[in-house]
Amino acid sequence: MNDQQDRIAVACPSCAPEGETVHEVLSSGGGRLTVRCTECDHVHKVKPDAEERVERAVVVSQDGESLSTTVEVPAEERVRVGEEFIVETDEAIMQVRITDLETGAEQRQSAARAEDVDTFWTRAVDNVSVDVTVHPRTGDPDETRSLTAYVPGDFEFTVGETVSLGETEFEITNVHVRETAIDRYPFEKLGEDGDTVLAKDVKRVYGYEEGTQSAWSAW
Repeated sequence: MNDQQDRIAVACPSCAPEGETVHEVLSSGGGRLTVRCTECDHVHKVKPDAEERVERAVVVSQDGESLSTTVEVPAEERVRVGEEFIVETDEAIMQVRITDLETGAEQRQSAARAEDVDTFWTRAVDNVSVDVTVHPRTGDPDETRSLTAYVPGDFEFTVGETVSLGETEFEITNVHVRETAIDRYPFEKLGEDGDTVLAKDVKRVYGYEEGTQSAWSAW
């Protein structure tokens, strides 16, 4: 969710003092905006109209637990699943990603105006837990292990690299991307050497124990 518009429509004292033209916002400070007219390139300062803001409920999911808080957002701003913003709870200040927008009783949307949203359903992404599936040396799926990695949200998992998790060392073979982050990557499932996914975008990491010659995959 953006704190400042990139462009606004205001009167230009140089070319349109009685009307409005589109202006590019260059900077803000002291309650005023420095803008440049896109018609004549004139730079000047304006005082923006006070925008209506609304307070909405936020539910934050983190490691199986839910926290409740609120956020204040411009009423007319369009919000979407996958966007991130900062919230403050009794426990901490955290970065969260929108996973769903509740716009009414049993009504969920992927995009909406902020004023139409009742509750932002979100997931904490500054520190995350990542599910990892490690395949055994023998390739026997019955001996496959599931582990959990606790890492910063911007930690990178790269296909082909070796990762140590506790006493387990494994090479990453595939990474499955979360639905809310698919538009950030070329495919939902990545398996080429060098493919990199941020931990906050990972649904599951697959790999095999270091020293094995092949890996069994459920894909």
